[in-house]
Parts: sequence; structure tokens; C-alpha cells
Amino acid sequence: MKFGPVAVENACGAVLAHATMAGQKRLRKAHRLTREDVELLLQAGVREVIAAVLDPEDLDEDEAARRIAAALRASGAEARAPATGRVNLHARAAGIFLVDRKVIDAINGIDPAITIATLSPFAAVDAGQMVATVKIIPFAVPENLVAQAEAVCAAREAFCVRPFQPRRVGLVQTVLPGVKASVLDKTARITEARLARSASRLTGEMRPPHEEGRLAAAIRAQVAENDMVLVFGASAVCDEEDVIPAAIRLAGGRVSRVGMPVDPGNLLVVGTLDGKPVLGAPGCARSPRPNGFDWVLDRLMAGLDVSPEEIAGMGVGGLLMEIPSRPQPREAPARAPAPEVWAVLLAAGRSRRMGAHNKLLAAFDGQPLVGRMAQRLAASRAAGAVAVLGHQAEAVSRALAGVAIRQVENPDFATGLASSLKAGIRALPPSASGALVVLADMPHIATADLDRLVEAFLASGGRAIVRATHGGKRGNPVILPRALFGEVERLEGDTGARQIVESAPMEVIEVELGEAASLDVDTPEALRAAGGVAGA
Repeated sequence: MKFGPVAVENACGAVLAHATMAGQKRLRKAHRLTREDVELLLQAGVREVIAAVLDPEDLDEDEAARRIAAALRASGAEARAPATGRVNLHARAAGIFLVDRKVIDAINGIDPAITIATLSPFAAVDAGQMVATVKIIPFAVPENLVAQAEAVCAAREAFCVRPFQPRRVGLVQTVLPGVKASVLDKTARITEARLARSASRLTGEMRPPHEEGRLAAAIRAQVAENDMVLVFGASAVCDEEDVIPAAIRLAGGRVSRVGMPVDPGNLLVVGTLDGKPVLGAPGCARSPRPNGFDWVLDRLMAGLDVSPEEIAGMGVGGLLMEIPSRPQPREAPARAPAPEVWAVLLAAGRSRRMGAHNKLLAAFDGQPLVGRMAQRLAASRAAGAVAVLGHQAEAVSRALAGVAIRQVENPDFATGLASSLKAGIRALPPSASGALVVLADMPHIATADLDRLVEAFLASGGRAIVRATHGGKRGNPVILPRALFGEVERLEGDTGARQIVESAPMEVIEVELGEAASLDVDTPEALRAAGGVAGA
């Protein structure tokens, strides 16, 4: 192949290096010029183009890529049609990607013109996901180079996708005094979601005390009914003779590994009973974030053995993204400041069901509702407060006059609650350990109620979610720890903090406030019943 300037009269069959206008016709990059194209270029006064002229022994980029991709031995993957010198290969089914580095390196070592890139070994993939791409760099390559690549491909399998095999999975969670049922419920939901990627399902759960005899009996019962058992301990494993590994042995099983060089995920326990895997999950597996537990679980779901030696080899690349909510993160501050709660007063809504009136300006005991709520926040144990304004911002701002509360305006308030919550969280100072999220239309929330929520958060060390309840049912306000502020940024539309509370891998402390936690004033009838008088 020759590349460079080519006289147009000699360019028939050449491949354009750049998009070129031939009169009113645009000839795209990599277009192979025809006689008609040459005539149009000459008529347009174009005398020279930058192009590649193929030699008789050359293959154009698409044909070269197609032949190499067709020669690849890659079970579980299928090639798409070539385009611009590229053929992409996609997984036929969800599973684990396996690759022979020697084959890939041998192909890439033939000539820089021929390349193949793949996912990392043992990557979990979805059906239809791209797993590899063959790319020819120049517009054409000699046929003998393609033949060399085909020979390498024929020697042995380059990569494959081992499909997941759906399993029945039993769950055991041990309990100790003080362990919240809500934490265990959340762990079960997160585990179900984790199993969904392999089409596996949770078929049963037991919650025995955290002692080896009772746990061993639960493991035996779950193994009898399932293909695999997952065990979450109320206390982290710290020794090979700790409760979870000891219980696996007591049940008649074998423990092959305690601990792995992947963080988060260090405290994994791998065992078997009756030929079925029994995994002691590290605490980080209570979070949906990727961790070492996923590496082992996914491989088992694809029918792959995970030997102690293989686990020992996972350290390179095993430093994963930190999970901030972990009880013991990698690095704690040398001097942790005392937790500090700031309040976010959501006062941007449009009061759609109130007709012409803005409920936040309704009078309660002669005072606008929003101003009364702001005063109660200012008098509470919160270190400070931010009011988020939107609808009728000027009028609401006047109602807050004289109250020690910072005001920020949300120009996107009409898109829904999420935008106001994000605006409020962004306005908090770096010292804020938690955000007390307060709806401005809850007239019976008192300063004493707010203080009880703040006290519960401070007692947790700033590491728990605190939620008001009414008769045991969830309500408002709620305190979100700083570790969850990033999750707020993912919210969209008319969505509040509820879905964050339900999915976060941390303790939820519930504070019973009675009817005040559920009473808001969305309608004229509710406003009158609560003692309010409609204003502007």
C-alpha cells in the first residue's frame, strides 16, 4: 500500500484519507474512489487527494478485520459486521469472560497494523456486551499478515464467555443483640439484586444467633435445599477458628480459604459442604458496590473453580474503590471531628393541590408556615440550616425574614423534588457530617422532635441514617450521613431521599415522633384540619 498525495486522474480505486467535496457531493473518509468520483473531482477543479493506493496483495481494512475475527476461536461470543476496519465481538449470554493472553499478544505482535483488544480476564459481562474488538489501523494490510493472524487464531481458543448457570441460593444471617432487622432485610434485598445478574434466586433465609452450633445447623438446612449457601455474620471474621469457618466445619464441611487479598473483600470465607459452595460474605457485601465477594461469587456462578491459589493471586488489581460506609474504612482521619448536623429546609414546591394558594405562606398561629418551620430549625441542635426556594421565591424569602437561615434558590425546582434536595446538599459546608432533610409543609414537627433526630445521629457517630416514624411506619424528617451525599446527585425527577434510605448499606435508626412524622398539608382540607389559614 502506498499512502500520500495522488493525482486525481490516477486515483480510481484509491481510498480517501480525508473527507473531500466533489462539487455538491461529499466523499467520506475511507471511501474507495470510483470513476464517477474521479470525474466529479476533476470537474470541481480538484487535482490531488491524499489517499491510500492498494497493492495487488493488499486486503482492505474491513476484509482484513472480518477474516481475523472469523478465524478467532471464541466460544460464547459472536462477531458483528465490519465497519471502518473494525469488527466488534459481543457476548451471546451473560457470564464470565476468559482470555488467553498468549494468543492475544501473538496477534498483536504480528504487525502494528493489526490489533485486538479485549476485556480483562474474569470480567463479568451481560448478554450482548462487547468483549473484544479487532481493529485494522491503516486502510489496508498485506494479505500475508492477515494469514499469519489467522494461523495464530487457529492454534487455540483466544477467549470465551462462560455463561452463568442459574442457581438456587440459601441465605443465612447471624444475629446478635442490637442487630437491626432493617439491616438484615436490606442485606437480603441487595443479595437478591447481586444474584439477579446470573439469573440465580434466593430461595430461603435463616437468622440464627451468632454462635457456631446454631449456625452449623442453619448451614446444613440450607445446603439440603439449595445449590449454594451465603453466610453473613453479625460480627466480622477475624480468625480461621471464628464462628463462620468453625460452623462450616462443624456442619461437616471443609474450609479452603479464610481471607483474600482484595479490598474491599478481605474477610471472605470460602468453604464447601456436600460438594456445594458455602461462602462467608465479608461485611462489604452488604453494599451493592463491587468488592472481592463479587469476584468469587461470579466465577462460581459460571461453573468455574476458585482455588485457594487463585484467590491468593487476586492481589494485583485487587485494590478496589473504597466503600465509604464501611464500619472500618482503609484510612480514618487522625482526629475525627465531632459530627455536625446541618438542616436542609425544602421550600421550593409549587403546591399544585392547593389551587391558587401557596401552602408555605399559609398562617399558623398568625405566622407563615415556612417561617415557623425555619424558626424551629434555627432553635434546634442543628449547627446551621439552608432553605431551598423555588416557586414564588420572593414571597417565601420575605416569610423567612429575620430567621437565621441561609437561602439558596433552585432554578430547576419545576423538575421535581430531587433538584431541590441536590441544591440543598450542595449548599452545605464541608463540616456537615449529616443533612437533616425537612419538608417545609409539616406543621406539627417541633424543635424537640428535630433535636431527638439530631441526638440519635450524633449518638451513632454520624454513621447511621436517622428516620422519623409514625406508628412504626416511615415518615419525615430524615438525616442522611455525608457518605450518602454523592447518592443524592444521582436522583432525578420528583424523587426524594426514600430510595437512598432503602438501598444504603448502613444502619437505619428510627425515631418515633407520632402523627407529626406523617402529617403534611398538601390540600386545602388538610391545611384547615391542621390549623392553618390559606394565605397568598
